[in-house]
Amino acid sequence: MLWRAGQDPTPGSDHLERPVAPLATHPYASVMVLILLVIVTVIAILIMAHAIGPSRHGQVKDSTYESGMPLFSDARRRFNVKFYIVAMLFLLFDVEVVFLWPWAPLFHRAAMTPEKNFLGSSFGKEFLLVEIVVFFAILLVGYVYAWRKGVFRWS
Repeated sequence: MLWRAGQDPTPGSDHLERPVAPLATHPYASVMVLILLVIVTVIAILIMAHAIGPSRHGQVKDSTYESGMPLFSDARRRFNVKFYIVAMLFLLFDVEVVFLWPWAPLFHRAAMTPEKNFLGSSFGKEFLLVEIVVFFAILLVGYVYAWRKGVFRWS
């Protein structure tokens, strides 16, 4: 007999404990199987590459290869800071798409739903619209700041 809500299954009583769900019905079972399959595949590929692959060594084979050209200077030289700033700005403005992706279908669903409390609260399409306008205003402030600092000038 399974115990019901409100009953306390004490040891020694005739109540049985709740049965454990098998692994196949676990919600994350498919994810765990996929991760296990990927790990096994990676290990198998590495072992096969090591066992089957050629192992020739020599002065030319062990030298550094830079796009088919001989090295003419040290690879650890300094770069202009502008390259790093532009890379950071690219990441900043590229990550905004990650936030727009879930917002767009949510706003579309809110705009197509006639009732105001579509999200289960008092937030509706007006809130979502104001939210994205504030988001773009913050991005615009960052863009104007970078522009005034001269980040986009390459002279």
